[in-house]
Amino acid sequence: MTDTVLEKSIYLRATPARVWAYLTEPEKLAVWFHAPKTPLVEGEYEMFGTESGDRLMWGEILVADPFERLEYTFSIKQMAGATSTVRFRLTEVPGGTNLTLRHEGLPQGADAFDLTLALDKGWDEHLGRLRAAAPDE
Repeated sequence: MTDTVLEKSIYLRATPARVWAYLTEPEKLAVWFHAPKTPLVEGEYEMFGTESGDRLMWGEILVADPFERLEYTFSIKQMAGATSTVRFRLTEVPGGTNLTLRHEGLPQGADAFDLTLALDKGWDEHLGRLRAAAPDE
């Protein structure tokens, strides 16, 4: 059986530096995703619901290469102790940035399919909010 992988790619009318800020700075992450208490740099992290304040996800930042690559482990309550990996890549393109997301190592099998569907839909919604929030002024 192969790994369950979600892959997304969006174009943003923003510089890689601006997109990076939205991927790593707590006040900007809270606009489109979840809110960490500290900037995302290598080491452990936790993210909290912007409205509930509940801890929603946690893990470890594996790579924080400004303006190019962010990678972290990803765990949520619904994964029952399992860990997956999220990889963002930023590529400068004429007029903005291409942001790719690869979320791999997700639980497999029929029992895990509802979780895969929920994460797939969630990433679509989050990335849509990022697209609306990040454009350069």
